[in-house]
Amino acid sequence: MPGMIAGMLEERLDALSRMTAEHMAMPFPPGFRGLDVEDQDMVMLDADAYGYATNVLKRPLTEQHRAALTRLVAVFDKVLPVIDDEYASRYYTHVRKMAVLAVEVEDLREK
Repeated sequence: MPGMIAGMLEERLDALSRMTAEHMAMPFPPGFRGLDVEDQDMVMLDADAYGYATNVLKRPLTEQHRAALTRLVAVFDKVLPVIDDEYASRYYTHVRKMAVLAVEVEDLREK
């Protein structure tokens, strides 16, 4: 079983690495710089998710950072439904998926 978990972990880390590279290639949504959606600064939301994802690629997160990452995913669930710009919705959906994958990596590390 540990070999299977290690394989799943490696697979998720590879996917997370690809997602962070894709994220860096995507232009930030026009009009979202300085914009708050559901009381969330959209630049900070993006930066926090990317920061957690890149840190997960390097090392396990502290318990405090894991909790913050989990809360961040919940924030995406609140803001995504109210984004009415097609590109921004795709962009932030990608960022949310990146954060969810980072949570999955952390969960696998605990097994």
